[in-house]
Amino acid sequence: MNIKDKVIEIVAEQAVLEPSDVTMESTLEDLGIDSLGLVESIFAIEEAFDISVPFNANEPEKSDFDISSVAAIIKGIEQLVSEQV
Repeated sequence: MNIKDKVIEIVAEQAVLEPSDVTMESTLEDLGIDSLGLVESIFAIEEAFDISVPFNANEPEKSDFDISSVAAIIKGIEQLVSEQV
């Protein structure tokens, strides 16, 4: 499973949706994911890829990690994974 598919699977699980219901343009708000769901998604992503996401749950707007859309999240995860090598 590639990064895109895994991130979509995690986001869909948090939103209680099918992965096919999650688009690249979807925002977490569009998908009905609240702040707790966001934090749980970030933890699940960190665990799945063995990375540390630079995200401040207390001040998400001040984080260096872009959570504006599913595509932005995937792009950020791909970058973090590539920096690991």
